[in-house]
Amino acid sequence: MAVFKRPPGLKTIPPYWYPYTTMAKERWLGREILEIVSTEFRDRSAEYYRYALESGVTTINGKVAKPHTIVKNGDRIENVVHRHEPPVTSTPVKIIFHDMEREFLVIDKPGSIPVHASGRYYRHSLVEILKNEFGFQKLYTINRLDRLTSGLMILPLTADLARSLSAEFMNGTIRKEYVARCKGMFPDGEVVCEEPLLTVDRQMGLNIVHPEGKPAQTIFNRIRYDANTDTSIIQCRPMTGRSHQIRVHLQYLGHPIPNDPVYSEVKIWGDNLGRGGIDVVPSEERSAPAPPAHLQCDKNPETPSDPKQEDTKLLPRETGHDIGMGSPVPLSSEAVGIITRLRNMKDEDEDWSRWRDVVFRAKGRLTPKDFPRAPLPPQNRRKRGGPVLQDPPPQAATVPATSTEGVSPEVVNDSPSAELAPDSITQLTTEEMIAKLPNMQIPISAQEPDAPSTTLYCPECYLPLHPDPKPERLYIFLHALRYTTSLGAFETEMPEWAAEGWEWDQTSDGGYLSK
Repeated sequence: MAVFKRPPGLKTIPPYWYPYTTMAKERWLGREILEIVSTEFRDRSAEYYRYALESGVTTINGKVAKPHTIVKNGDRIENVVHRHEPPVTSTPVKIIFHDMEREFLVIDKPGSIPVHASGRYYRHSLVEILKNEFGFQKLYTINRLDRLTSGLMILPLTADLARSLSAEFMNGTIRKEYVARCKGMFPDGEVVCEEPLLTVDRQMGLNIVHPEGKPAQTIFNRIRYDANTDTSIIQCRPMTGRSHQIRVHLQYLGHPIPNDPVYSEVKIWGDNLGRGGIDVVPSEERSAPAPPAHLQCDKNPETPSDPKQEDTKLLPRETGHDIGMGSPVPLSSEAVGIITRLRNMKDEDEDWSRWRDVVFRAKGRLTPKDFPRAPLPPQNRRKRGGPVLQDPPPQAATVPATSTEGVSPEVVNDSPSAELAPDSITQLTTEEMIAKLPNMQIPISAQEPDAPSTTLYCPECYLPLHPDPKPERLYIFLHALRYTTSLGAFETEMPEWAAEGWEWDQTSDGGYLSK
């Protein structure tokens, strides 16, 4: 496979197979597994989850699960995924202070790194980095920063200290200070925002100002206005610790963080960008998520349809009826529209409509191989979940190629009933596979001039492979600067983007960033 030069400032790891094991959660009971995973997780398309289940990579109590398998109480679920961890910044995690006597760490977390493994992130999470690169096998993340937020974190190394420090955070006795860059000329003097905040979509991590939300208070003070970028550097003191509190309060005040991909995106919020809040009158209106016109995958009348796909019922995620399922209050029509557009933007960025064409044409299946078998976590070693599965998941069987339109005879022979073994695809290099699927060479308009001219696909799971993002798109202008606690006062250096006269590339590369 050709190796393309990566831009400086990124840390990457090759894709790898990873087995994930969990016990059935109460809210999953009595539901089909495809409906569960497509609703609970949004890092891949609903069609991908259906395709993965058909490939036999998910087992329940040691038996292969199919899309319509019902999850029951006590079920132990194991899913083997091909992890494509997104690039993160190459800026290292910095240990500011290690108190060996009182047993805690103070670190400076770069933006782009999540605290815990979630979604597509595992080895690129803070906990795994501190374990694998610094040797800290046990630590407690009592205060967490958003993935896109950089700055100071205090990490106890013992349970007792974690409990006492967590109580300080809960009681509001810890003084926190952040620095941010926001749009426009922020008002001079102290500005206090006390709007309550509510999480209305857990999978997207979306929060809004809502009267039924939790109390929140943030105190802002302008440090400096930069006329060259029409932005302000501001001090932010959150008196409470709500999710996305500073980001949402700044949006409400009409001064969102300019490179915030969620709360400062016109495509999601409209020209007003959520200033003053949104309508909260409940509505039953829902519509199916749909990609933009240029990514629509309407059936080609000249291409035979796949009868298997014709009979597939639509999932709540595909009809839009899952919007609001995780919300504590009924959603307004405006909130539903915002969530729908946010989801569409993510799916567009992930190229799921193009992925669908590749999979339906290639007719291959996921075939996990060469991955370490992770032992079950101690809490999952229980008899009620069935026997522990020791053997690797069964290899996928051959799949009938029901449609050969547009596929080279080298991939599928002339017989309509031909079968394509998975290895006939997975042994190809990415370039060879793309060469055999000429209709799938779709240009990427947002690439750098010297970047590859086509979208490439993973030869093992067919996921779209994208050009790496610009390093400056991996974080937002929000930094935890200083904490004052019973353990002492700790602070980091000011981020480079807070310097006077600092400018950045404001052209969008189309990348989607969540949470």
